Parts: sequence; structure tokens; C-alpha cells
Amino acid sequence: MSDPNTREGFASKIGFIFAAAGSAIGLGNIWRFPWLAGANGGAAFLIIYLGIVILVGVTMFMGEVTLGRYAQRSNVGAFKKVAPGWTWVGAMGLLAGFLILSYYSVVGGWVIYYFVRAIAGFNMTDPSLTGQLFESFITHPLLPLIFHALFMGMTIWICYNGVQGGIEKYSNIMMPALFAILIILAIRSLTLPGAAEGLRFYLVPDFSKITGKTFLDALGQVFFSLSLGMGSILTYGSYLSKKENIPQVSTIVPIMDTLIAFTAGLIIFPAVFNYGFEPAAGPGLTFVTLPAVFSEMPLGNLFGGAFFLLLFLAALTSAISLLEPLTAYMMEEHGWERKRATVILGSIMFVIGIGASLSMGVWSSFKIAGLVFFDQLDWVANNLLLPLGGMFTAIVVAWVWGTKNALQEATNDGTLKFGLGDFWANVMLKYVSPALVAILFLTGIGILKV
Repeated sequence: MSDPNTREGFASKIGFIFAAAGSAIGLGNIWRFPWLAGANGGAAFLIIYLGIVILVGVTMFMGEVTLGRYAQRSNVGAFKKVAPGWTWVGAMGLLAGFLILSYYSVVGGWVIYYFVRAIAGFNMTDPSLTGQLFESFITHPLLPLIFHALFMGMTIWICYNGVQGGIEKYSNIMMPALFAILIILAIRSLTLPGAAEGLRFYLVPDFSKITGKTFLDALGQVFFSLSLGMGSILTYGSYLSKKENIPQVSTIVPIMDTLIAFTAGLIIFPAVFNYGFEPAAGPGLTFVTLPAVFSEMPLGNLFGGAFFLLLFLAALTSAISLLEPLTAYMMEEHGWERKRATVILGSIMFVIGIGASLSMGVWSSFKIAGLVFFDQLDWVANNLLLPLGGMFTAIVVAWVWGTKNALQEATNDGTLKFGLGDFWANVMLKYVSPALVAILFLTGIGILKV
């Protein structure tokens, strides 16, 4: 067992903010958010999304940071300290992170491959051809595994070097680079001749597009984008200094996360409309539609390369936050050294990822409930483990540990002013957030229909 007095921690507030923002800012922002917005009517989805970030995202994010900093332990250890009968909630989050990183690393490998292809130039203006390129790559038995290994190796290396020497150090490099690339690409896209039509789609709401599913898609996107329920934010919170302002940092990170997702839409929709492509192309928007867009664009290889570099940085910072809670758990609860934990855990997830990758091609005929192995991992993690983990974390913080204790920790024993503290703890965390996540869960498993 580790001694909390010698426990690793972030050297600065900005280190925590960049690391936590890196956890939140991932493929969900730059890949998933734009196609969900496109499929749900653009601006109407954006408005609903922003409302849920304010009502649910900040609430639950702050709850996890508060519990983590109070306990000075990772996921399982934190629940063991404040609610011994609820340690299974922490274990659920660890399992979710384990399953997610196993296939997330495969997608991270796709991004590295597409970065290389973009620099060379796609030279395909027909989405049917870029679709064939994507299909031929992900179904290849060996090539995706090479890039999967490369991505997982980078993830292991950063966590291997510790909180300050690895996570904080590289987050402080990658996050500013991500912001810089994002701004450059947004400026380029907004200066395209047909950008106005894309902006109109993205920023002028069409409320006739709103359905019950729109709300659920937005709720799910907020929840998964902010890395809630998987132990990442709780563990990062446990590395936060006792003098830091929890309400402040817990507001900054969701705002940064939302701005990144919003800006990703400013990059994608003006470009897609300018070249006459379909904005509601679904998950294929990034890997099928955008390569065709970059092929049409002057200096498309340069801007395409920059986009996939952006996507890679976002994916890697999130992958680190998936491996770290598991590493911290093995160190604290089983006495492993960090280097041993990162290498062994990362290697196991790499092996599981081999199955996920092959299930897109040579093992695609092996299905359970109509899903290949890749999709099974995604469904179990995102439809079961994350919603349940997030909901029960809020319940433990508000009902078991208690809102009085949570407020005391969040305000540094009452030395910080937090005007909305009672509303956060006794209304949002205690009732509203768990109820909304319960709806997400029941919908995900098909009990509720929209």
C-alpha cells in the first residue's frame, strides 16, 4: 500500500487543468460531437448540449474532483474510505476504463494512420472512394495492429513516467499544441468561400429537428465527453493540492471541453458545406467525408495533416486518463510499482484490442447479439458501466458521504466562497444529475424508448 503522505500529485493548478481537460477532450469532442450535431439538426443540438453541460456536466465533474481530493486515493480507494460498502462502484469505473482503452487504442491507431495518409495527400474527392479506403484499412488483419501498438506504446510511456514527469509534463505540451492547431484550422475553414452556409446550419437553430432522442444524445455526449463515471476525473482530483479552488477548476475544465467541441464544429461544417458534402454523415464524417473535403481543399494535405494531428493529441490525452486510474489502483491497493503496473496493464489491453481490431475484419462473422467484439466492448462500457458508475458516484457523494462533507471539502473547509454550493450539492448532485443519468441508462439498455 502507498503512503498518502508521499503520494504523487500535480505540481500546479494549470497542470491539473491541462491533464483533466486532456482527459475530457478526446475523440468524443472532435469526432463524435460534430457528427451528432450534424445528425440532430446542428444549432438545436448545440443549445441543448450547452444546457446539459451547465446542469449536469459541471455538477458531476465537481462531485468526482471533490471526492478524489478528499480521499487522496484513486477510484476504489476513495469509495473504500468514505463508503466501504460501495467499493464496487469504483471497481465498475475501473472496468469501464479498461474496456474502453482496449478499443479506444485501436481507434487511436486509425488516427495515426490517417495522419500519415493526410500528409501524403488522400487525392480522393469522392466519398465512396474514401469510404473504400477506410473499409480496406480497418479490415486489414495486420496494418491496424501496428498503429494500435504504436498508440498504446505512447500511452504506456507517458503513464510510466509518473504524474509530474509523465502526465503533467506531456499534457502541458500537448494541450497548448491542440489549442493552437484548433484555432488555425478554424480560421482556415471559416475563410472558405461557402463557409456561411455551414455556419448557418451550425449556429441558427431549427427546433423542428428536436426529438426525445436529441436530448438523450446530448446527455450521453456530455457524460462521456467529460470522462465521468470511469474514475479518471476522480483519480486526477486525488492528485490535486488541498489549497486549490475546486469550484473554479471544475468549471474551467467543462468550459474548455465544450469550447473544443464547439470549435471542432466550426472547422468541420463550413468545410463540408463549402465542398457540397453531407453534414449528417454520422460516424463516417471524420474518416470518410473529411478526407474527401481535404482532397478538394488547396493545401489539403497540410490542413488534413494538422486535423488528424489534432485528433491524435486529443485521443492520446484521453487514453492517458484511462490508464492512470488502473495504474493508481494497482499501486495503492496491491503495492505494485508504477512501471510494472503501466506495462502489464497496457499490454493486457493491447492484447484485448487485437481482438477488437480483428473483429472489424477477419473475425467479423463472430457476433453476440448482432455485435462484433469491438462494438460489444463499446456497448458494455458506454451503455452499462459508465452511466451506472456516474449515477452511483453522485449517489455516494450526496447521500452516503453526505452533501455537508462534500461542501466542506469543495470550499476548503469553508475558506472559499461558493455561492451556488447548496444548490450544487442539495439539488443538482442529490437529485437532478442522478435522475437524468438514470434516464440515459434505461434508454441505453432499451427499457425506455424515444
